[in-house]
Amino acid sequence: MSTIVSPSLLSANFGDLKSDLAMINQSKCEWLHIDVMDGVFVPNISFGFPVLKYVAELCEKKLDVHLMIVQPEKFIQEVKALGAYTMNVHFEACPHLHRVVQQIKEAGMKAGVTLNPATPVSMLTDIIGDLDLVMLMSVNPGFGGQKFIPHTLEKVKELRALIERTGSKALIEVDGGVNRETGKQLVEAGVDVLVAGNAVFKAEQPLEEIEFLNNL
Repeated sequence: MSTIVSPSLLSANFGDLKSDLAMINQSKCEWLHIDVMDGVFVPNISFGFPVLKYVAELCEKKLDVHLMIVQPEKFIQEVKALGAYTMNVHFEACPHLHRVVQQIKEAGMKAGVTLNPATPVSMLTDIIGDLDLVMLMSVNPGFGGQKFIPHTLEKVKELRALIERTGSKALIEVDGGVNRETGKQLVEAGVDVLVAGNAVFKAEQPLEEIEFLNNL
């Protein structure tokens, strides 16, 4: 089975976004990863729904929306209105995580939960059976272009074991510092979905880069 590649919009050229989205549409990637940041949960601000409405109109791929924000449950309907495939919230931002996951599913989207680098996989034991996706941050969230944290590979293996032990259907996604080398290591450890930002959008041949990651 091929690896799902989810190029990260955060690394696109916002001066020529239409061209980058046309490239995504031509590529073999299945998803487009969208990081929404609020400057509160993470120390940066990315883009809001007026921009994402335009992206949703032009992008033919499934939208993989990752909310790096406080109180993400407030925006379930806005994310749904984009036609998003997945809505991904942070474990650390949701004191009532089970409720938020159920609300995402009721809105007709796949429910994902993200763990920051310092949050252990064991925190998901009681909810893993309800999840469609778990994303492990392999950098500290908030900025693109950071270096991959090697310990993520052990977390992937631990998460894969938890999924198999519980019979969960959740996919494993990793975001941060993904390139050809780390991508190969991650897939070998059990990852289903690779989020790649600079590796794709800063590549001389982005279509070839996506195809390479897709075939890992």
